[in-house]
Amino acid sequence: MTSQPNGKVTIVRTERGLTIAGTRITLYDVIDHLKAQYPPKFIRDVFNLTDEQLRAAISYIEAHQTDVEAQDQEILKSAEETRQYWEERNHVKC
Repeated sequence: MTSQPNGKVTIVRTERGLTIAGTRITLYDVIDHLKAQYPPKFIRDVFNLTDEQLRAAISYIEAHQTDVEAQDQEILKSAEETRQYWEERNHVKC
């Protein structure tokens, strides 16, 4: 968990991964938008975040970039494996 100087927790680890406290928004969601070069105001509005929440997310990503990106890649790989599994399982042979 990461907290602000005022003691307020901003980033928490959940079963979904690193998440902005009080939301269901993961840092991986934010990373995807940052990589797509969307401006911070757009990202804030898309996810209905406060300026403080977005700043905390971006700060955390910048401070832990290698770890966060590695986790993001792991999640993407797992999602792709799951997609392929279900695609093969649901494929109907004619």
